[in-house]
Amino acid sequence: INAVAQVETSLAPRALLDALLDIEHRHGRERSFRNAPRTLDLDLLLYGHAHFHEEALTLPHPRMCERGFVLLPLLEIAPGTVIPGRGPAADWLAACADQHITVLPPPAAAVNA
Repeated sequence: INAVAQVETSLAPRALLDALLDIEHRHGRERSFRNAPRTLDLDLLLYGHAHFHEEALTLPHPRMCERGFVLLPLLEIAPGTVIPGRGPAADWLAACADQHITVLPPPAAAVNA
């Protein structure tokens, strides 16, 4: 299951990534090898309109424009998203049309709320 969340934070980009990695670790994520199976995978996609690059973190996320499973939920919560240096996220989603994504219905509790 893939999802996207928008948060407000006072953390700098690297500190926010470190917090996400700590959450993964506390939920049993082990990084034994590249692309190993995961119990939880949290990625930092965007940080406002910032461009950021260091060894462990590049923003915007370098592969987000190739992933319909990222773009679709991003556009559900922020339809007007513009990816810095790349353009409107909706334009990139159209390029992912060949990816087969199944949208799950909301839980019954959310529908009845």
